[in-house]
Amino acid sequence: MSQDKPSIPKGTRDFGPQVVVKRNYIFSVIKKTFEKFGYQPLETPAMENLSVLTGKYGEEGDQLIFKILNSGDYLAKTNEQDFAQGSKSLLRKISEKALRYDLTVPFARYVVMNRNEITFPFKRYQIQPVWRADRPQRGRYREFYQCDADVVGTKSLLCEAEIVLMIDEVLTNLGITDFTIKINHRGILAGIAEAIGQKGRESEICVAIDKLDKIGLPGVEKELLEKGISTESITALQPILNIKGDNNLVINNLGIVLKNTIEGNRGLEEIKEVFNYLSAFKKNSANITFDIALARGLSYYTGCIFEVKINNINMGSISGGGRYDNLTGMFGLPDVSGVGFSFGVDRIYDVMDELNLFKTASQNTTKLLIANFDKEAENYALPLLQQFRQAGIATELYPEAAKLKKQMTYADQKKIPYVLLIGSEEIKSNLLQLKNMESGKQMALNVTDVISKLGAE
Repeated sequence: MSQDKPSIPKGTRDFGPQVVVKRNYIFSVIKKTFEKFGYQPLETPAMENLSVLTGKYGEEGDQLIFKILNSGDYLAKTNEQDFAQGSKSLLRKISEKALRYDLTVPFARYVVMNRNEITFPFKRYQIQPVWRADRPQRGRYREFYQCDADVVGTKSLLCEAEIVLMIDEVLTNLGITDFTIKINHRGILAGIAEAIGQKGRESEICVAIDKLDKIGLPGVEKELLEKGISTESITALQPILNIKGDNNLVINNLGIVLKNTIEGNRGLEEIKEVFNYLSAFKKNSANITFDIALARGLSYYTGCIFEVKINNINMGSISGGGRYDNLTGMFGLPDVSGVGFSFGVDRIYDVMDELNLFKTASQNTTKLLIANFDKEAENYALPLLQQFRQAGIATELYPEAAKLKKQMTYADQKKIPYVLLIGSEEIKSNLLQLKNMESGKQMALNVTDVISKLGAE
C-alpha cells in the first residue's frame, strides 16, 4: 500500500530550531519591555465557544472563523430540513466551538468573566497563535502569532504615551532604528467629516483615507465619489490631507479647520496631551508623527490610534492599535475604556532578517560542545558537563566517540561558538583546549578559567 507524502495544511508553517531561537529572542525583548511597564501575562484557550466569537468581526470576519465540529456523531441532532436551509442553519447544530480569530475578543470575554477578581486598571499582555480561514498568500497565513498589550479600566492618556514609549523601546532594543510611530485620533477624523459637510459619515471616509499610502489622493477621491461623497466635500478634503509640517504646525493648522467641531476639538486636545506626556518623559519626538491620514479601519476605536512603519524597508505596518471605550460592552459590561496595540512578530522577524540584525548570541542554544574522542575522554568529561551546566553555560557532550571533523561539522552547523578538546595529554595536565570556532584560535585553560571566560560572555 502506497503512503502519502507527509504535508502540513496550507497557510501553516514549520519553524526550525534556528528560526524559533530568533523568534524567541524577539518575544523575550517584547515581554521584558511589557513587564517593565507593569503589564501582566495572560493566556486564553485556543478554542472559544462559537457564540463568543460570532458577530464580533462583521459578516466577512465570521466567514474566516475556523469552526470545530462537535465530538462524536456531529450529525446526530440534524435533520433534512437543516440541510435544506443551508450552512448557517446547519452550523448551529454541528459546531459549538471555534479556534480564536484574534486575542482581543477573548481578552474582553476574560475581563467580563473575571471583573470581580481583576485589579483595575488591568494591564495585560498576551502572545499566542490565532487562526483565520483566509486565502493563503505571501505574508498572510492561516495560523500566526499575535502579540497584544492592553490596559482597561482607565481613560488616562498617560497610557497612550506609555504605549509610544514601549514601541520605541522594543524596536530600539531589537536594533531597529529607522521607524516612524504614527498617531492620530478618531475624533479628528469625525471632525474632518463634519468640517467638509459629511457629519456622521466618517467611517466611510476613513476606509478611503486609510488607503492613501497605497492608492494616492486620486484613488481616495475616486473611492469617495463611488461612496456617494459629493464633489464639494472631496474638494474641501484635499487641503486638509495636504497639511504638512512638524507635529505642532499640523496641530495648529488643523485647529483652524476643526474649530467649530466638538469631536474634532476633543481629538486635538487629547493628541496635545499625549505629546505633553511624551515631552515630560523627555522623549525625543523625531520618530513620532501626527498623521491626519492615519485612519485604522477597525470601527471600535474611539480615541487615539497608532501605526508603526519601518522607513528603510518596503513593508506594511509592524504594529498598530488604539483607544476603545466599549470593548467589553459586547458581553454586557458597558463603559470600560481601554487602549491597546499589537506587534506583528512575523513582520518584525522579516525586517530584522533583511537588515541582518539578529545577534549571534540570539541564535545560539548551545554555547560549548565537549568533544568526545574515546571512553576515557567521555568519563573525564561527564562531571565537567554537569559543572558547566550548573554554572549556567549551555553545554553538550558529543554523544559518541567520533572523528574530530564530524564533531566540528556538528558544532558549525549548530552555530556552537566554542568546542572543548580533551585528549590524554589534557587529562594528565588538567589543562583543556578551548577552541573559538569563529576565530579558530585555541587556548589551554583549566576548568575554572573556562567557566570564568564563557560565563562572562
